[in-house]
Amino acid sequence: MSFSSDVKTELSKMMPEKEHCVRAELAAFLFPEEALDDPELVRRPCCRKAYLRGLFLKAGSISDPEKMYHLEISCEKKDFAIRLKEMLSAYDLRSKIVDRKGHYVVYLKDSGQIADFLALIQAHKSLLSLENTMVVKDVRNTVNRKVNCETANIQKTVSASLSQIGAIEYIRDHIGFEKLPESLREIARLRLENPDDSLQRLGERLNPPVGKSGVNHRLRKLKKIAEEEEL
Repeated sequence: MSFSSDVKTELSKMMPEKEHCVRAELAAFLFPEEALDDPELVRRPCCRKAYLRGLFLKAGSISDPEKMYHLEISCEKKDFAIRLKEMLSAYDLRSKIVDRKGHYVVYLKDSGQIADFLALIQAHKSLLSLENTMVVKDVRNTVNRKVNCETANIQKTVSASLSQIGAIEYIRDHIGFEKLPESLREIARLRLENPDDSLQRLGERLNPPVGKSGVNHRLRKLKKIAEEEEL
């Protein structure tokens, strides 16, 4: 079964405790537009919730949250879609309307808003399932962002290291390390011996240790010397 079917199955098993709520839910299922013209039918907050529950059972659907967040209710007339949008806005649900082949669809695409709607119509089991999926997706996205960030940093470090090594090898072969100041000779040898080291790790190998900015400064000097020699 689809997630939408699961929600409707849960709702269909619910029976409002009060008769006026039963009437509101049935009216939404059988006479959705006419029901809004009867102020007494949806006057009570509990009846408005029952009405929305019946309306979703009749004309609503919700996408599988594993794939996307989308909840909608189909309306035959634009005026009714506008009135439904206004009803939802009273619950801080910021829905939108789209014309779909002569029918008007009132929809929500924000996961939090969809969760609020499920809570409003008392689909608690489906709400819990949705929230669990939201948490898993959020964790997965966070992990992916961190992995992508770390991968980018590794690629950046490797690229910088290759560039530094190229400059150092040029100096070694065309100038000679003996012509460099001791501080540059030391960092040049360390970089060639430890191509995978970060700047911080290289700095820790120096005696005395030097911070990242100090190491970066020395390596920049080496690159500048190589560039000037090539010119």
